[in-house]
Amino acid sequence: MLSVIIPTEGVERTTVATLAALVPGAAAGVVREVLLVDRADDGIIERVADVSGCRFLAFKGTRAEALAAGARQARAPWLMFLHAGAVLDSGWIEETSQFIERVSAGDRPRAGMFSYARSPDAEAKLRDGFKYLARLIAGPSAEQGLVIARDHYERLGGHVPDSRRSEAWLLRQLGRSSRTLLRSRIIVA
Repeated sequence: MLSVIIPTEGVERTTVATLAALVPGAAAGVVREVLLVDRADDGIIERVADVSGCRFLAFKGTRAEALAAGARQARAPWLMFLHAGAVLDSGWIEETSQFIERVSAGDRPRAGMFSYARSPDAEAKLRDGFKYLARLIAGPSAEQGLVIARDHYERLGGHVPDSRRSEAWLLRQLGRSSRTLLRSRIIVA
């Protein structure tokens, strides 16, 4: 059903935290595969992928090019983009399955994003207040994950390889009317 694409930047701890939240989804049959796209050249993420049963894609280039390469390699008809360190709460499996079924049966393409939740261990900072206001004004950010049908992703042009803000560009292409904010929360590290 879903191919999950995670750009890792070579950091093991955050990658493992995100993978741990995906295990129940794989057991339930929602997650078909996980692609770890790594731009670092140290072999750490390749070992993590090997141990966890994920596909590994080493990539040199921009983050946008890495995300686009991951999407091209994905096998499932639905794509989920997550940042390393993002942890989904337990309700994501059922809600994501229902969202996919609803959109597949409908006549309007839509993309889903998870509700932002600050880590309970993180100290509240002034910057968090500004991010909250930005989410209210501009809408969800790329760190909240994205669930989108592959054909809809491709029609929108995917992640633009030579853009520094490719994820934000893709969200703008979606527009508010074709984004659904899912109730399931995502804790961003």
